[in-house]
Amino acid sequence: MIRYENHMGVVDISHEYFSALVGRAVTRCFGVVGMAHRNATEGLISMLRQQDQEDKGVRVRLQDGHLVIDLHIIVTYGINISAIVKSIVNKVRYTVEESTGFTVARVNVYVDGMQV
Repeated sequence: MIRYENHMGVVDISHEYFSALVGRAVTRCFGVVGMAHRNATEGLISMLRQQDQEDKGVRVRLQDGHLVIDLHIIVTYGINISAIVKSIVNKVRYTVEESTGFTVARVNVYVDGMQV
């Protein structure tokens, strides 16, 4: 849970919501084939459940009152990776800030693979 407190009360937003929101935004960017598993444990769990999770490859954490988002992606071969990453960072930052009102401090994008 990510908790935000202001003069009107407390807002709790689940990590699952953030991960699904970010995952949808990223997979709709040009040049992104899909999301990659963050680590072997996540890949094994997904394989055992036999389902493709929307929040795969997304990690959201709160640091000093701001969000830090880590993304693991697979891109299309032959596309400018720098352009893809800039597009993802801008789209994720805009989507999260407009949907939740939280400030995004940093978006880290890790390209874990390419697909033809």
